[in-house]
Amino acid sequence: MRDFSIYTVSILNLLITVTYCWLLYKKRIKPALAMWIFFTIAVAMSLITYMAKDNYGFLDNILNTTDIVLAVTVSIAIAIYGDKSSKFTRFDKGCLIGVLIIVLFWIITQNHLITNICIQGILVIAYFPVVKRLFASKENTEPFSVWIAMLIAPCISLISSKGILATVYSVRAIICISVLILLMLRIEWLAKNRIKS
Repeated sequence: MRDFSIYTVSILNLLITVTYCWLLYKKRIKPALAMWIFFTIAVAMSLITYMAKDNYGFLDNILNTTDIVLAVTVSIAIAIYGDKSSKFTRFDKGCLIGVLIIVLFWIITQNHLITNICIQGILVIAYFPVVKRLFASKENTEPFSVWIAMLIAPCISLISSKGILATVYSVRAIICISVLILLMLRIEWLAKNRIKS
């Protein structure tokens, strides 16, 4: 089952990356650059502190490992193909400062556990730009197929995850992505009601 989990999560994240970048290139989605930049920094720090705390390897938290490739690739794609709504706002810059403070805390203290837990908080905050956009928007700017696949990946990764921090990483992802999908469904529901009336 461990091999199944590792291969499935890796393939899912590869497919998510390709699909997301393709939709971005075709201008079918308008993702928030800030969210993906936060993901890149926070996901990298999460994996570093996870592996440093108990000498785990890359495959012991496969979701975190493959999320780095996903976040870096999507961030670059948004920087190249994203529209002006993808740029950083004052709120986004404030969140980025928060991420950098946590990184500085880790560099100074080398406290892997507290840093990892703080990073999970930052990964929750990283969703705020897209949540804010989904609340303000009258159209869904995110693809259901990608986010549903992103919800399936952490569920499957729980099979091969080792240690409490890997479990926390996956469960945090499941909760955050579920909230985003619910907001996307809300937008679709409101749009259908506007058409009917």
